[in-house]
Amino acid sequence: MTDPRVARRDFLRLLATAAPGVLISACGWDGGPKLQPSISRIALLNDWMGEHVFFRAGRLAREYPVAARTGAAFPAYFISPKMPILAETPTWALEVGGLVRKPTRFTLPMLQALPSLTYTVKHHCVEGWTAIATWTGVPLSTISAMVEPEPGARYLRFDSFDHNYYNGWDLASAMHPQTILAYAYNDQLLGPDHGAPLRLYSPLKLGYKLTKYLTSMKFTADRPGGYWEDQGYPWFGGV
Repeated sequence: MTDPRVARRDFLRLLATAAPGVLISACGWDGGPKLQPSISRIALLNDWMGEHVFFRAGRLAREYPVAARTGAAFPAYFISPKMPILAETPTWALEVGGLVRKPTRFTLPMLQALPSLTYTVKHHCVEGWTAIATWTGVPLSTISAMVEPEPGARYLRFDSFDHNYYNGWDLASAMHPQTILAYAYNDQLLGPDHGAPLRLYSPLKLGYKLTKYLTSMKFTADRPGGYWEDQGYPWFGGV
């Protein structure tokens, strides 16, 4: 018997069918002045449905055996003119602050010393392709507990050294048990092609939400925008 619940991916396909401008926008064109109001309204609807209907804190993405990995087909992505590479990785650190009681500067060895999570999951790109890979990192909820967010913190902003790429997440998505700050890919430390030295990762979000080349994470009261979100992409970006 068919499950009467509509999967999120099916809902997104429905939106694309009903409003081709959304798919066009995802390919780099905003639809022009006539289509833009409709695109914006649909993006808002998609965000509301994602955050309030489809997202469940206890829903876990499917995990796969290591043998199912398709990492060789996992393309690099960045917005800088050339691949961002740190000149001196040992000097890098993740600044965590904003509305927190204990702002902290986390070096890579500090993060690697914390309890880690490893999973093999499917990655979903807004362009339609998928790939299966293994990721290892620190649950974001662990970092949150260490810095102690203030009661007014409702969102997080993630910034990177990839030509000032950034985006924002709601607190519930960030605290999901599969949301991690990843420092390893397919059993090896991240390379520049996958966001070294640290990137955000979750199998429940589309690829453009998974900020690479992280430099800071800030807890905020107001909802941050995002590099692609400011250009009309759905803010929630869930799978």
